[in-house]
Amino acid sequence: MNILIIGLGSIAKKHITAIRSFNSNASIYALRSKRNANNHSGVTNLYSFDEVSKIDFDFAIISNPTSEHKNTIRTLLDFRIPLFIEKPMASSPVDDLIKSIKKAGILTYVACNLRFLDTIIFLKECIETGKVPGRINEVNVYCGSYLPEWRPGSNFRESYSARADMGGGVHLDLIHELDYICWIFGIPENHRAFCRNKSSLCIDSIDYAKYLLFYREFACDITLNYFRRDYKREIEILFDSITWKVDLAQNRITDSNGIVIFRSDKSLADTYTDQMRYFINLVSNNEKDSFNDIIFANEILKLCLDYERP
Repeated sequence: MNILIIGLGSIAKKHITAIRSFNSNASIYALRSKRNANNHSGVTNLYSFDEVSKIDFDFAIISNPTSEHKNTIRTLLDFRIPLFIEKPMASSPVDDLIKSIKKAGILTYVACNLRFLDTIIFLKECIETGKVPGRINEVNVYCGSYLPEWRPGSNFRESYSARADMGGGVHLDLIHELDYICWIFGIPENHRAFCRNKSSLCIDSIDYAKYLLFYREFACDITLNYFRRDYKREIEILFDSITWKVDLAQNRITDSNGIVIFRSDKSLADTYTDQMRYFINLVSNNEKDSFNDIIFANEILKLCLDYERP
């Protein structure tokens, strides 16, 4: 299996580790922008699309800066190979590309690995089968972490996350939360959103985002930020008589009485392997659809980008 990677940063290296964990024979190539780029063990560097065209690739991983995704997707359409696109899919909607992708019949998958977290899978199954303790009245989602600690040894203000011109911003970086809520409950009937960058981080991109999603019987509040020192990633679901707390960091669900509803020994890191195995199985079976294709991801991106700046 020949795999092309465009953008050999930290997330691409996680994907490489995932691939190697169950397919040690895969041949991995990376398209590099500079000839003096550092080598990565087991990865062959390429320096132009002319070189890319001489190899029969099974699929491509797009993991360069978000602002470059749209042009990269457009270029790769000519190669007619499946596309594994790192989230966020792009920094603006891609309606024009969807028509070309449909016409070409290309498999696309946008990498929202939290869909493979056991607690999210369990929660979705409970909601779909009605195995919940009553009607949902409210859903609260919170994800706060500290951007300066994301990439140790580097200046966080120079990272793409901190730069709006490169497609950075907490609303895009943490689009996972919008994705899994819409995957579980569907696209909301209505919504409001507010984003700003006024924290002590003093960065150019958005560092705080608030989304209010309105469903027929309940509302969902999503809060995201880059400046919380003690990492917290949770979902609260308020039923008629009890509350479930979904702790994504601990991969555990408890109720307001302290009873454990569900727990898993798997970690967030395991989701990268499960995700990649899922995608490679699709490729191997010549499938043309995924459960998070570019069409669904485009709708989530539109929702993500429809915000006010107070």
